[in-house]
Order: sequence, then C-alpha cells, then structure tokens
Amino acid sequence: MKTNILLKRITRDPGILLGKPIIRGMRIGVETILNDLANGLSFTEIIEQHPMLDEKDIKACILFAEKSMNELDKLKQTA
Repeated sequence: MKTNILLKRITRDPGILLGKPIIRGMRIGVETILNDLANGLSFTEIIEQHPMLDEKDIKACILFAEKSMNELDKLKQTA
C-alpha cells in the first residue's frame, strides 16, 4: 500500500485526545498503538483489544512514527 494512503488514516482533531494523532478520527491514539507494539503485543492482539482497527491502521501508526522521526532529524540538522 502506498505511503500517502496509509498516512491518511492518521488524523488530528483538537476535540479528541487534545489534538494528538489518532487513527481515522477515532479515540485511539497513535501513541497507544505504538506503546502496545513496544510492549510486545502482536498486530492480532492489538486488533483483539481494538476491534475497529485493522492491520493497515497499525502499519499507518508505524509509518507515522517513522516520518515524525525523520522530520525531527531534519529540524535538528537545521538548528
């Protein structure tokens, strides 16, 4: 799946989770999914906990984190 299509799954809404990145407008934060992955949960386990998600949502969270890190690196290089 193309990067841009996956990233469209990640949104922000000032009225949801204080404007933090969320998945498809739901009250599930990217941070939550990344934390689950960091704690060793599999995609299947995450989807069992959040049945409204699918594998593409989890992949979008990982991609979002990677893109965010790249942007942070770019900012540090210009500072």
